[in-house]
Amino acid sequence: MKNILDWNSKLFKSTTLLPAGLYHYQSPPDEEPQYRMHLRVNEDGSGLLIINASTILHLNQTATEYVYHLIQGTGEADTSRIIASRYQIKREQARNDFLDIKNRILALLTIPDLDPVNFLEFSREDPYSESLSAPYRLDCALTYRLPEGSNPQFAPTKRVDRELSKEEWFTIIDRAWELGIPHLIFTGGEPTLRDDLTQIIEKAERNGQVTGLLSDGLKLSDAGYREKILQSGLDHLLFLLSEDQEGSWSALEKILKEDLYTTVHITLTLKNAPSLPGIISRCKELGANAISLSADDPDDPGLEEISIQAQSLVAEADLPLKWDLPVPYSAHNPISIELKKNQQAPHGTGKAWFYIEPDGDVLPGQGINHVLGNMLDDKWEEIWDSRQVDQ
Repeated sequence: MKNILDWNSKLFKSTTLLPAGLYHYQSPPDEEPQYRMHLRVNEDGSGLLIINASTILHLNQTATEYVYHLIQGTGEADTSRIIASRYQIKREQARNDFLDIKNRILALLTIPDLDPVNFLEFSREDPYSESLSAPYRLDCALTYRLPEGSNPQFAPTKRVDRELSKEEWFTIIDRAWELGIPHLIFTGGEPTLRDDLTQIIEKAERNGQVTGLLSDGLKLSDAGYREKILQSGLDHLLFLLSEDQEGSWSALEKILKEDLYTTVHITLTLKNAPSLPGIISRCKELGANAISLSADDPDDPGLEEISIQAQSLVAEADLPLKWDLPVPYSAHNPISIELKKNQQAPHGTGKAWFYIEPDGDVLPGQGINHVLGNMLDDKWEEIWDSRQVDQ
């Protein structure tokens, strides 16, 4: 597959693109393993493949075409003939490329705790294409409420005057699916404070969307509640670790015993800096799948060096470092570190992902208080066309 995927992009542009849209495949009832696939074809011919509503693959144009024919049920011989003709390559090469992609996809079905967003060398292009018509992900703040005793600065409660109802979130979830947005992360505040959280997750899962949760995880330490969350179909968790509280470690240990891809988030402070080697080592020993980092004060020059050290410790532990997931609010929102350092928001903000507040207002990203519109009330075209990240 390497030869065809590494071709000059100019050759791709000379070929008529597949029709943009969302395509679906469900394996026959007598086939094992059972699986379903949703393929979103973008305007530029690239695509996103959603497998079993739990894993997203970014695909470049040629990989998208192979998967399109797989979903459409085009036979091996016909697919080889079509691709060979379109790209002027030998049919045998097209056949081998098609079988390679098909076998890789089928192999994913047997991998436990798979990263919910994967590249698998299918895409060698920037995933944050300029020709998108909708983001890949919505970060949905279901509430700005916090557990009793929390610092009120940790959520911008004054920004909204109401929370959307369950039915209103259902409408947003359906609208996102119709737009081809495959990935939703439910955040806050503390989203487990909503009694209807599992129903909201279940709604997205029924559509076929990949779902994530950002939480302090304390409610998940209860076996009954944890089972409800797992049964809802949740695909991955961003666990907000309070490294100085044994209750947080206990909850993390219980969660990591489950079949749920879990990223542990560590907020870097001057206080916990000396303990970072032990914290990261303990996360590794407990079975964390990945680590996410942010600093609590962008104005403290000492934290930049600590952040570099923390990244090195994560690499030494052989753990993936997740840089594009939402992180907990704090008095100094972590995204402001990137704004201060680079004079622009992190790559992908306002393009690959949007942030929705508890009242439905759409922001380019968490902490960027430029309202693009309301996901319930405004036309999507107006929201998308008005996107811009404050500099």
